[in-house]
Amino acid sequence: MPTWTTIALFSLAGLALAVVPGPAVTYIVTQSVDKGRRAGVVSALGISGGGLVHVAFATAGLSALVASSAAAFTVVKLVGAAYLIIVGIRRILSRESERAEEPEEAPLHRLFAQGVVVNVLNPKTALFFLAFLPQFVEKHHGPVALQVAFLGLLFVAIAAVSDCAYALLASVLAGRLRSNPRAARVRAWASGGIFVALGITAAAAHRAS
Repeated sequence: MPTWTTIALFSLAGLALAVVPGPAVTYIVTQSVDKGRRAGVVSALGISGGGLVHVAFATAGLSALVASSAAAFTVVKLVGAAYLIIVGIRRILSRESERAEEPEEAPLHRLFAQGVVVNVLNPKTALFFLAFLPQFVEKHHGPVALQVAFLGLLFVAIAAVSDCAYALLASVLAGRLRSNPRAARVRAWASGGIFVALGITAAAAHRAS
């Protein structure tokens, strides 16, 4: 296992990366503002679930295959991009938000699954495990796979706490927006536009050289 010094340094670096808003945080905040606190937290947990999938891939070496294979990387990023763009367009075209001042109810299992898919299909998450995490793996302190799994789970836990905090904060701030009837349509366009932007960002991601 990594030394305590390595674990401490990795935790600090992981926390710094987790609190900086990125695609996952943007997605979580959008869900929390659009559908309420519970939806935001469940979406954050879904993102964590997707992170666990990446941990498994990294431990098994599959993420290295995605990063090294241009074809595999392209398929992953285009599928993820298409999914996000479709979700965004559906939100923009939806008319339900114009009539609702309260957060729209949504099945929790669907929100969780959507969070998992968003993070699994995000090639930048896979590249994080390849470019950042290996820097803290010490070959002389035990099997590499176990160290990758341990550090990966540690980062997912750190990110989950940060993401849930973002969800709760966004829900509090969104309460004022929901009191304005005109804000519903603005939220639909904003959240839909964010999903489309995330899709375009995913499609433009470059493979690590």
